[in-house]
Parts: sequence; structure tokens; C-alpha cells
Amino acid sequence: MIPGEVQVAEGDIELNVGCPTVSVTVANHGDRPVQVGSHYHFYEVNQALVFERELSLGWRLDIAAGTAVRFEPGQARTVTLVPYAGKREVYGFQGKVMGKLETQG
Repeated sequence: MIPGEVQVAEGDIELNVGCPTVSVTVANHGDRPVQVGSHYHFYEVNQALVFERELSLGWRLDIAAGTAVRFEPGQARTVTLVPYAGKREVYGFQGKVMGKLETQG
């Protein structure tokens, strides 16, 4: 092995296997593109994105870490969300939760 080398398993790596998912149709009603990162709390995304927001409390995009989905003005698309795992605590973002998800809603 060479220092700094990364060795990966052969074949495809499946993400979030066995996690529950929900599909949400999202429309950008704003006049600018909105990009949402892989681990951003979807409930707290830009208000120009219109969708059933209550369904997304405690959920994030089901995409590879470090990637994002871009919503162009006037565009509507369906995305898949997965729930936050671990302690299920959310802090930061727009400050709408700031604690345990089970006490929200």
C-alpha cells in the first residue's frame, strides 16, 4: 500500500440500504437556483422550494455524501429522502429544530 492510497471494494456500493424512504415533489418558486446538499435538513431548505414541508421533518436527501441537488427557477422534481439516524438531533441550519427530532412537530 502506498501512503495516502485508498483501496475500495469491487462492485457498486449501495447507500442507505434498508432505510425507510419518502418521495417528495419539490418546486422552486423563486427566481434563483437553489442547491441542497446531501446532509442538509430538508425541512429547513430555502422557502422558495415549495413542497409538503411537514413530511420532511427529520429527513435528508438520499444521495451520496458531499453531493447536492440543484433546483432551477420554475423547475419541479421529485426527490427521495431518508431519515436522520443516530441520536436524531438536529442543530443549526435555519435554527427551526435545535434539538431532538422526537420532540418536534
